[in-house]
Amino acid sequence: MAINKAKVAVGCIVAGTLTVVFGAVLLVVGPSVMNDQIIKNTVIDPKNEMSYTMWKDVPVPFYMSVYFFHVLNPKEILNGEKPMVEQKGPYVYRKRIQKDNITFHPNNTVSYREYRRYYFEPSMSAGNESDVVTIPNMLVLGAAVMMENLPFAVRLMISATFKTFKEGPFLTKTVGELMWGYDSGLVDFLNKYLPGMLPSSGKFGLFAEFNNSNTGLFTIFTGQDDIRNVHKVDSWNGLTQLNYWRTPQCNMINGTAGQMWPPFMTKESTLPFYSPDACRSMELVYQRPGKLKGIPLYRFVAPKTLFANGTDYAPNEGFCPCRQSGLLNVSSCRHNSPVFISHPHFFNADPVLLDYVQGLNPTEDEHGLFIDIHPQTGVPLNVSIRLQLNLYMKRVSGITETGKISEVVMPMIWFEESGYIDGPILNTFHTNLVILPAVMEFMQYGFITLGLATIIIAALVYHRAKRSRKTVMLTSTVVKNPGASDKDLVKGSHVHETKEKSITYNSE
Repeated sequence: MAINKAKVAVGCIVAGTLTVVFGAVLLVVGPSVMNDQIIKNTVIDPKNEMSYTMWKDVPVPFYMSVYFFHVLNPKEILNGEKPMVEQKGPYVYRKRIQKDNITFHPNNTVSYREYRRYYFEPSMSAGNESDVVTIPNMLVLGAAVMMENLPFAVRLMISATFKTFKEGPFLTKTVGELMWGYDSGLVDFLNKYLPGMLPSSGKFGLFAEFNNSNTGLFTIFTGQDDIRNVHKVDSWNGLTQLNYWRTPQCNMINGTAGQMWPPFMTKESTLPFYSPDACRSMELVYQRPGKLKGIPLYRFVAPKTLFANGTDYAPNEGFCPCRQSGLLNVSSCRHNSPVFISHPHFFNADPVLLDYVQGLNPTEDEHGLFIDIHPQTGVPLNVSIRLQLNLYMKRVSGITETGKISEVVMPMIWFEESGYIDGPILNTFHTNLVILPAVMEFMQYGFITLGLATIIIAALVYHRAKRSRKTVMLTSTVVKNPGASDKDLVKGSHVHETKEKSITYNSE
């Protein structure tokens, strides 16, 4: 039995049309399906086992790299000369983060405390915690500035107290002691007779209050009712705004807790977050797109206005009293000690700060902070938060330990908290965020291309089948009537067609 090519071609055209329609439907519905999956897996919900576990225990390894500014000329500084420093480090600590006391509330929020512990990593460090470093003594030089407006007699008594406990203007201690605390008779004395004056009741160290501690009671939105609010802070320690600063805008608690952000970001999006350690909300801005092992990302960085003073950037007036741009005065949340936060090596700060200290060399690659975000999910893929701790010091009459120190914002240490997704988690992300969308896109356009190709080929086959049939009929007529004229042939062909149709009709 001969195959009717025309009928087969018509069938293929119908099939091709259906394939194009299916591909077009996938093109329209596919992104919505993907977005629904992202929303489902982004909501903070114990039922989302993988994403909830990632939020709760943060399986990504985080590291804190600490660099000390070792003072090379302490005696000359006391005589009024420019400080000379040498960077030492990094001293690297693995940071373990875990959320505890997790409580879900009926208004689609969840409360928790996040605990952190630090473990020294010798293999990743440039030295050991036994390395000896010289830095300014915050207990002496910080206290001197805090008490410069007290009566002269009181300042003399304070100076005498320093001498009694053998506390000088500079400390030479091991890295471990400076980080996590050292024994001090002055600290014991202050904790006994002036409780609450120091941030910790035990040993005095730059990070003593950080280890084995939590960042406070956070209450954030789960995104259950509105995915645009997921991870955003509702309150911190029961507060919806702070009381450290001078304006309501500066006291606002904005953005997330700094670990994840709402999904579906654009280049116009920003990254607001609240940092308990900086005592304020901060906001990063989009810089450029990029990729991490094939996964698309947006890089967000700190704008120059982040630590600008109120003169250069009016909205920051509430963070004053200010000094040069590039410094954040955190004395109001650090027991009034004259402590300032900045970018490392005074990157993005007023250039005059570099003139006061010798040995600094700021660059964006080494000292700029950034967060690389997967824009569709709001999940950070690569994070590097870099900040510097500085002490404002000057000569204070009556406190002889200050000598003839010139007024200077002195860098003490800078640290980088970094982490990036790797290993099985990165593979899962790559599968879900790169391979599956690529397969979906291939299927969408593949079905459309296959359908169009089928329609075109089937149309050509159909056209050829019709022409071939006509040719066969004409040839048959010529064979039967070899002496017929062209007119007769044409006429005969019409008659033949009519008869054939009639026969076909009757047979039906």
